[in-house]
Amino acid sequence: MINLLIMGKPGAGKGTQAKKLLDFYRLTHISTGNIYREEIKNQTKIGIEAQKYISQGDLVPDDMTNDIVNEVLKTHTYPNGFMLDGYPRTDSQADALDEILDHLGISLTAVINVDVRDEVLLHRMAGRRVCTNCGIPYHVDYNAPKTDGICDFCGSKLEQRPDDLEESVMNRLNIYNKKTKPLLDHYQRLGILIVIDGEKTSDEVFKDIVSKLGE
Repeated sequence: MINLLIMGKPGAGKGTQAKKLLDFYRLTHISTGNIYREEIKNQTKIGIEAQKYISQGDLVPDDMTNDIVNEVLKTHTYPNGFMLDGYPRTDSQADALDEILDHLGISLTAVINVDVRDEVLLHRMAGRRVCTNCGIPYHVDYNAPKTDGICDFCGSKLEQRPDDLEESVMNRLNIYNKKTKPLLDHYQRLGILIVIDGEKTSDEVFKDIVSKLGE
C-alpha cells in the first residue's frame, strides 16, 4: 500500500503525473476540487455552502475542507492506498491533516513535489493557445499551428485563455509561492518530501518518481 500527496506549481504537469501514478499504483484519488464539484452538482448542504465561496473566487474555509477530508478518509477503504490532490494548500491545513492521519492511524508514504522554475512555467503557460471552435490545444513554440493563429483541423481562430495571460500566470505563481511553498518545508522536516525535476519530459518525470518511491 502506498499513500501519496502530490504537489506542484500551476502548469508544472502535476495533473499529468497524478493520472499516471493513479493508474500505475491503482490508487484512490482524493481531490478536494472534485469533491466540491460533486457536492455542488448535487446541491448538498456542503455544496451550497461551498458554492458561496467558490463563486466569488475565494478559497473554501479551512475548517470546512478539513472536515470533508476527514470524513472521506475515515469512511472509505483504500485497497492499494490513496493520492491526495489539491489538499493541503496551507500550513493550517497541513497541521490538520497530520492530526487526521494520526487519529486514523494512517501515514503518508511520500509527498511528491513536481518542481519547475517560475520562468519556465511562465514560458510554458503564456505560449498556450486553444481553438475557439474545437478546443484543440497548441503552443507557440512546442506545438505551433501551420498557420499562425489558425487551427490546423477546423480553420477557426486560436485564442489565449485569460488564465494563461502573463499577468494571470504571475499572480497564480505568486499565490502558490506565498501560501503553498511553505508546506514543502513542513514535509521536508517530516522526512517524506521527494522533489522531482519537472522540466524533463513527462515520461522521464514519471520514471523518476517511481524510482524515488522504490516501487
